[in-house]
Amino acid sequence: MEYNTNRFKLVIPEYGRNIHKMIDYAIQIKNRKKRNRYAWGIIKLMTSSTYPKFHKSIHVFQHKLWNQLLIMSKYQLDIDSPFPKPSPKEIYNMNFYNKKVVYPEYLTNFRYYGKIIRNMIHVAIHCKNTQKKEGLFYAIANTMKKNYLRWNKNMVEDDIIFKDLKELSKGKICLMNNTDALLQCSHILKYKKKKNLINK
Repeated sequence: MEYNTNRFKLVIPEYGRNIHKMIDYAIQIKNRKKRNRYAWGIIKLMTSSTYPKFHKSIHVFQHKLWNQLLIMSKYQLDIDSPFPKPSPKEIYNMNFYNKKVVYPEYLTNFRYYGKIIRNMIHVAIHCKNTQKKEGLFYAIANTMKKNYLRWNKNMVEDDIIFKDLKELSKGKICLMNNTDALLQCSHILKYKKKKNLINK
């Protein structure tokens, strides 16, 4: 059995291995007219597999496909393209395939607490009423504990929640020295189990 790890690396994996093999075959075609016809056939296949229904400009989309065809051939496919051929340097400067995806902070750090917790922390920090502010801090901590237990089956100590809250608020909310306890894990898990039974 032949594994993909033993095969050649795909330049643009989204198009699949067959498209890449067709491009490799097209490079070897000696007759220019035949090679051009074959290239148009590959473009048609690429179009049918990737063309969005409501694309704003078919011209821009087609130009992109011809550029991608050239990229996948590693600039070895000599054809009469309907668009100007970009150089490898131009393609690199366009940064089509070198963009690093930047994920939101809530997806990379303490993701089980969710995005809303961060919004709640922001509101609580800027609250002017002192009594209401402290109540908000504990409401946030209890919500964090509920979210933690929703995604993690293990029990969690209040100190861990307080520590995470301090880190999420960048040190602006510190409940580490307070004596008031949060909701008990057993109470939260019991409510969660009851809710699941009702939903079933």
